[in-house]
Amino acid sequence: MPRQLRLPLTTPPAWDRESFAASPTSGQALAALDGWPGWPEGRLALVGPAGTGKTHLARDWARRCGAVVIAAASPKSTGGHAPLDLAALRGRPLLVEDVDRRADGDLVDDETLFHLINMAGVDGGSLLLTGRLAPVAWEAGVPDLRSRLNALSVARIEEPDDLVLAAVLRRGFEAAGIRPAADLYPYLMARLPRSAPAALAAVAALDEAASDQGREVNKALALAVLDFGDVPGDED
Repeated sequence: MPRQLRLPLTTPPAWDRESFAASPTSGQALAALDGWPGWPEGRLALVGPAGTGKTHLARDWARRCGAVVIAAASPKSTGGHAPLDLAALRGRPLLVEDVDRRADGDLVDDETLFHLINMAGVDGGSLLLTGRLAPVAWEAGVPDLRSRLNALSVARIEEPDDLVLAAVLRRGFEAAGIRPAADLYPYLMARLPRSAPAALAAVAALDEAASDQGREVNKALALAVLDFGDVPGDED
């Protein structure tokens, strides 16, 4: 894994479909999102591992349909968060992110989540929930909530394939203002885990090393900076 996990962000993220690296790993999710507003009972759960693009696609959906975005795991006491005004949210498209990372005292507790799910599909309302795990694995201390979660329609994004990983690396280098050697992409893709966070961390480590050492971003720098474990040929 890369030694340095910092990635300097020079521009705000663009949550639009055009900048999303689509591949077969996200095909089901894209089709499901495009099925709005025809989701069963107005509800959909979008799930997948960290760094696979859930936030990107969910925020693009929210932007296109004018949804209210709610961070489920935000503590009520942080930033002056007050309990959600459920009456004001009725009939509106809602995006509730990171539902499976909630804890006691967070903005969306079990009772609130139960009501949000029940409100979906009423008066034109709809609800998109995101999480790393499938809803059947989400914590639920209320029996009625458990049954609602188990019944949700689910769209999944899988781990990145080569197409997605290459796009993540390319955009990471572009954001850092780096033009790497052409043969660096296949070199990195043959060694990095199939993980967007790992790819971005590699870009960050190479960016910092190149700046500190005044070196070009190429295979030699990658070999010196990144720890790939025992990969045949890396000793050359």
